[in-house]
Amino acid sequence: MAKKIKTILKLNIAGGQANPAPPIGPMLGQHGVAIMEFCKAYNEQTKDKAGEIIPAVITIYEDRSFEFVLKKPPVAALIKKELNLKKGSSNPGKEILKQTLTDAQVAKIAQDKMEDFNTTDLEAAKNIVKGSARSMGIKVS
Repeated sequence: MAKKIKTILKLNIAGGQANPAPPIGPMLGQHGVAIMEFCKAYNEQTKDKAGEIIPAVITIYEDRSFEFVLKKPPVAALIKKELNLKKGSSNPGKEILKQTLTDAQVAKIAQDKMEDFNTTDLEAAKNIVKGSARSMGIKVS
């Protein structure tokens, strides 16, 4: 018989840097999960992606066991990495950054992130990436 799911959590954690401090400890602790067990497993799977934000979708079962699935980094993180930015615009509607995201860069990011999007159409995925870039104050050409 399948285990009964208690809850599903989504956490954005830096690769290889999970520790029991907030926000991870309190989120898992309130559901009775072995926090260090999760941290060790997450750090082992993400040790080659140190510094990148790697989202984890954690399924917690009634018996306090858990499973987690790793996702690709958020689109904003991929855009910042592609353009070598530290952060987006602090006032995106009025202040536009000097960097421009080309169509080839948009296509590359969309292709990388495709399995996490809720679409299979590359054009729709590119529109998602363009929207994220605009909300960061980055011009798209």
